[in-house]
Amino acid sequence: MCSLSVYARDKRGVTVFAFSQKQVSKKACGCDIIIKSSKRRCVTLKELLHCPVFAGLGEGEIDKYLACGGARIVEYRRDDIIFAQQDTPRRLYILLSGSVAVCSDSAAGRRTIIASFQNAGDLFGEVFLFLENQPYDHYAQALEAARLLELPREFLYHTCGENCAFHTRVISNMLSILAGKAYYLNQKLRLLSSATLRQKLAKVLLQARTPDGQVHLSMNRETLADFLGVARPSLSRELMKMQEDGLIRLDGRAISLPDPDALQELL
Repeated sequence: MCSLSVYARDKRGVTVFAFSQKQVSKKACGCDIIIKSSKRRCVTLKELLHCPVFAGLGEGEIDKYLACGGARIVEYRRDDIIFAQQDTPRRLYILLSGSVAVCSDSAAGRRTIIASFQNAGDLFGEVFLFLENQPYDHYAQALEAARLLELPREFLYHTCGENCAFHTRVISNMLSILAGKAYYLNQKLRLLSSATLRQKLAKVLLQARTPDGQVHLSMNRETLADFLGVARPSLSRELMKMQEDGLIRLDGRAISLPDPDALQELL
């Protein structure tokens, strides 16, 4: 039996979309509830087919898992804080639409972007979720209106009482995801250990290069500067110098690499 889809608006003003097998009362959540059409929910399930957490599962199995595990979909507005530093990790977050940045602030208030997420199916918050009694040492913020699937921490540690095969598959998928995260963090460490800003940019641009020499970055210039840990003016000056040296070609926001081998020699 398909789970009931419920939308609710919490005290922060964000919209919560809960999966359950029985209707949630207005008294329970303290806000108005609007039942959405099954069409909206089915679209959500199709989106989740491409999420690595649910790899190998069909729509029916995903639907049962979401209802069994108490999952919910939350809609955040631009600049909303999804979780704050020192919050206790309670949920795994999966991006359905929009974009999110995981950040930390210096004592002087300068923001550094640890990671950004723009693709449907991207997940974050999983590392701290599996650390014992360790609060977040960073925060997550919506860079634009974003819709997230949130899975409770408890349901990722063990199978349910029904011993569902699809639940075991989700836990197995999480192990693969954590291994991939470890590899990503290792690559990020190598990037930040580069001696100069030019070397950091060379690595980022080469990784984002397409066969036709174009660069497709998932970040805008401000976000890229935060990701590299530099000021936006410093990033802009270095890009202009790289263009003057014939390493890159700038056309508005577009970047192309006329001589990738020259960039590679910087590394």
